[in-house]
Amino acid sequence: MPQIIQPRILKGFRDFLPEQEIPRAVLIEKLTKTFRGFGFVPIDTPALEYSEILLRKSGGETEKQVFRFNDNGGRDVALRFDLTVPFARFVAEHKDEIYFPFKRYHIAKVWRGEKPQAGRYREFIQCDFDTVGADTSGSDFEILSMIKAAFDEIGVPGITVKISHRGVFNRFLERLSLLDKSEEILRLTDKVLKISREELETQMDGLTNSNEKTKAVLSYIESARSASPKDFEKTLEKMEEAAGGPASDTKRLREIYECIKAEGIQDSFVLDPSITRGLDYYTGIVYETFLNELPSIGSVCSGGRYDNLTGLYMKGEISGVGASIGLDRLIAALEQTGNNKKTPGFTEAVVFCSENDKTSDRYKVAGILRKKNICCEVFPEQKKQGFQYTWAEKKGIPWGIFSIGESKCILKNLGTRETFENITVEEAAEIIGKKRN
Repeated sequence: MPQIIQPRILKGFRDFLPEQEIPRAVLIEKLTKTFRGFGFVPIDTPALEYSEILLRKSGGETEKQVFRFNDNGGRDVALRFDLTVPFARFVAEHKDEIYFPFKRYHIAKVWRGEKPQAGRYREFIQCDFDTVGADTSGSDFEILSMIKAAFDEIGVPGITVKISHRGVFNRFLERLSLLDKSEEILRLTDKVLKISREELETQMDGLTNSNEKTKAVLSYIESARSASPKDFEKTLEKMEEAAGGPASDTKRLREIYECIKAEGIQDSFVLDPSITRGLDYYTGIVYETFLNELPSIGSVCSGGRYDNLTGLYMKGEISGVGASIGLDRLIAALEQTGNNKKTPGFTEAVVFCSENDKTSDRYKVAGILRKKNICCEVFPEQKKQGFQYTWAEKKGIPWGIFSIGESKCILKNLGTRETFENITVEEAAEIIGKKRN
């Protein structure tokens, strides 16, 4: 007899039982509906890419995190660690086949070989949506509008999207003769709400080598601790003055805010100069999204504008703007706030198996119900009625049906035990549909 292999999975990886996977699937369906409503189309890319494609611009830390190996053909390959780099390769490779502006969404697994810890896994889903080939305030605003629409569709009661602009901050740093330290200062500024002001000032002193310049930077970003939607225009005026006056970057922010007000969603948007996004490829507007009921969990959707997505893979610049939703973090937050409705299954009705009915009659009933857009399944074998009821209860099925031949049936609400006898299958479908709505 062969030795039994112990069933187990690698650390940092997970199985998802139906009660865990169903909320994820429902969330993805709602996001997909939103993206399609804005004219975005899906793409997919291979899980494996040539290592030089994924790692050419990355630092040493990223290289440590990727799953990298030589395949059977001796090729140096790696599993994608995000969806942005494969998208850059995709655009460069298919630039003559796609149309610009090109609006895409991509919901797929990525892999990172970092050490597993609470809430962080080696395999997880990312959800990205971007517009490339259009550098306008309208395309910037559309991503922001879509973020708001997506969270409305999910049923989140309130979000705050914090916005800033890399260009304004860099003009401000240039006036302080700190532009050469821009990348480090931007990364440190990104921690403004995560560390104390004293610690922030100490670390900033180490970068600026001048407490006077440090205080100027802290003054620029200090409104981050009390930013409010109603202060958007006032904050923009202060940022503009600090950066040396009006320019294309502050003009862009004003145009975006006009669009936000025109759509009537300004209560969800805050201009916050401390939002910088640590990644160096952002060049324009940047933003992070927080749940009003649970801001402590951090940003659940972030992104911004980048000027040269495909620079490593082709000549000529293609500007883009987009965002990424952290699905695992979002689901965890929804569970904590009670906004993630538990759905045990998708089946609305089950045709039970009774002693005197015919198999063909049961499947005929199920077929008619499905044509009426009722999710239906058939219990496949003769079991005691109590067993079948318990099975349906575990699956969260609200309706039970008994076929009595000639397209007639008995319909039972399994929760209330309300029964409709000797009705047509079409009538049963109508009752289920009305009760559903």
